[in-house]
Order: sequence, then C-alpha cells, then structure tokens
Amino acid sequence: MLSKTAEYALRTVACLANGVGRAESADQLSERTKTPRRYLHKVLQDLVRAGLVRSRGGPGGGYSLACDATSTTILDVVNAVAPLERIRHCPLGLPSHTTLCPLHAELDRSYAATEAAFARVTIGQLMQSATGVMPLCDIPRSVGPTCGVPPCPVVAT
Repeated sequence: MLSKTAEYALRTVACLANGVGRAESADQLSERTKTPRRYLHKVLQDLVRAGLVRSRGGPGGGYSLACDATSTTILDVVNAVAPLERIRHCPLGLPSHTTLCPLHAELDRSYAATEAAFARVTIGQLMQSATGVMPLCDIPRSVGPTCGVPPCPVVAT
C-alpha cells in the first residue's frame, strides 16, 4: 500500500530521529537505511522541502532531523513524499456518478482508515518501541555509542 518513496522516507526519518542533533551524510543514511543513494537524494529533498529534515553543507554537514519526533506522525512523513490520495470524485470521470460508487466508496474508506492509523503514531513512539525487532542496520544497539556510530532505530512493521 505504501510506495517505496514513503518507505524510504520513514526509514530515513527514523534513523535521523535516533541521532537527534547529529548530521549524517547521504552516504551514511543510504547505507544505514538500505536505500539506493540516488533515490535517497530525491527523498531527502522532499523531506527538507516539507521542513522535516534540515540540510547543512560543508565539513561536518549533512542531514539532521528538523522536526520534533514526538509530534511528527507517520502520516506527516508519508504526506511529505508520497501523499495518500483519497477518492473524492469518480476516478473514471463518469458524469452519472455524482457520488462514489460502492467500489470507490469502499476503497476510500480503507484509505481513510490507513490515514487515521498513520496519524495516531509518532516517530517518537516508534523510537521507544521495545519489540525486540532487529534495528535497520547490523550495528547492535549497545555498540553504537562506543564505536562512534549511533545504532539505527527499531522500526515496527
């Protein structure tokens, strides 16, 4: 149901939320989130444009979270890169369909439910999940701070 762009954006924001205040290069983010580097640049541009991520050039620069993870929802991130589209009018453009037909009305109800579910969960809540699910990368959570590379966040699926 989610586009690859939205999936990559969620991975990126989750990784940045794990190292709040620290800038990460696109190469680091690409490796940690398993996102193709070229694709990641487009995703990062969209996230910067939406005000969720900050970009800083030069030595020590990179990308960092520009929003508060405790108030930024999954829906905010998804809508920044690949908004969920609701069905407001007949997709077929049929003049006789002044209201949504049963098929499109049902599809729109499922889109609305997805939208509501994504709006209920913040990135901060994801970061505090204690599910035991492996992090996005192979760096163990306890190793991150001692080796200088912060661990990736746990992402609920």
